Amino acid sequence: MGLLEGKVALVSGVGPGMGRDIALQLAEHGADVVLGARTAANVDAVADEVTALGRTAVRTQLDITDADACAAAVAAGVDAFGHIDILVNNAFHDGDFKLFEKADFDSWRTTMDVNFWGTLQLTQAVVPVMKQQHDGRIVMINSMSAVRTEPRYGAYAASKSALATAVKTLARELGQYGIRVNGVHPGYIWSDKVEWYIKYLADKEAITYEEKKAHLEGETCLGYLPHSSEIAGSVVFFASDLSKPVTGQALGVNAGHWFQGF
Repeated sequence: MGLLEGKVALVSGVGPGMGRDIALQLAEHGADVVLGARTAANVDAVADEVTALGRTAVRTQLDITDADACAAAVAAGVDAFGHIDILVNNAFHDGDFKLFEKADFDSWRTTMDVNFWGTLQLTQAVVPVMKQQHDGRIVMINSMSAVRTEPRYGAYAASKSALATAVKTLARELGQYGIRVNGVHPGYIWSDKVEWYIKYLADKEAITYEEKKAHLEGETCLGYLPHSSEIAGSVVFFASDLSKPVTGQALGVNAGHWFQGF
């Protein structure tokens, strides 16, 4: 029996990369999955993979900044399965990559609308279901930017830092209903996008791609940059009863790139 046998998970931001890997690992451990994203083709592709694993996938078109879409995604899960046990808030906005002095605050608001307000909006939509069950697991996919800020990441870092604080508030308020709330904080996640970013940094510093990649890997204790499929394992942990007494926590999943807490 899998760690999540009989459970139902709602995952936002499903698509290539992290959202796909999270959904598939939840399914591999026995969960049925409600898949949400703005792009229907992304949802369809992952749904086919979930089905191939022998689990049921419900497809929803989900923009987390739209309150009606959030309510509809939750309703779709309840209609199909009668319950939702796990919410994984994975949808995000990258930010504008501009220095603060040149920032357009409408752009900052867009980032905040997705990463903070949108995430909380979807969370609020699922809380009544979990409250009635007196059980729930909410996992926020956060970032190293919440604690390890770099230039040009102001909008993104501010939104993720706000979300990290909200995790503690939600854990405090919802714990009485058996709802656990935790955050996963990856560092650099190996992907095509990170490969491009390393090339950009290498060009900027007038060094080779191999040198810059080796430098970043050397900053980690384990000497490599994890893939999103490895990050997904920490989501399974928070979603399962292995983490039953754990709530309000921020877990750094970064090959030892930096350390959380003391």
